[in-house]
Amino acid sequence: MPTDPAPAATEEPTSDGPPHAVLIAALVVAVAAVGVVLGLAATRRPADQPVAIASVPAPQAGSPECQRLLAALPGQLGDFRRAMALDPVPAGTAAWRAGTDGDAVILRCGLYRPAEFVLGVPIQIVNQVQWFRLDDPDTNRSTWVSVDRPVYVALTLPTGSGPTPIQTMSDLIARTMPPTAVKPGPAR
Repeated sequence: MPTDPAPAATEEPTSDGPPHAVLIAALVVAVAAVGVVLGLAATRRPADQPVAIASVPAPQAGSPECQRLLAALPGQLGDFRRAMALDPVPAGTAAWRAGTDGDAVILRCGLYRPAEFVLGVPIQIVNQVQWFRLDDPDTNRSTWVSVDRPVYVALTLPTGSGPTPIQTMSDLIARTMPPTAVKPGPAR
């Protein structure tokens, strides 16, 4: 009589670690966490360096006109974002910078009439505001001074800043200050 083969041993296999599903889930979570960290690092903007604004006489910096203008300043002028100024911050001033260490756009309100602004010098009109332009070839910057408002407002621009900062500031000046007669100094 044939004999039945012996039944096979039914031992459970021994486990050498966690189940595969747990390992895969842990790997997915780790990869996602690394992705989030790298994404945040790529979009994080390093702290801007404060802008040093030289103090110049601005006897009307505390005037109501300057206070209205300063209160209405935008956070951006084209590619330039509002920047912190180094202490002490001169009265009637503000700054914007493109990037973390680029040249800044500087606004000064309440200045004296520029000595160079005399009868016969050219004036440029930008969005209803009349500007007198001073170029500084040593620093590759130009300063535009609004000359048809109750107070003088200067906007110093780095070369290549484009038209948006002066256009935006012209619109803001036109909204916050009434026009007045242009008063250049006597011709030299």
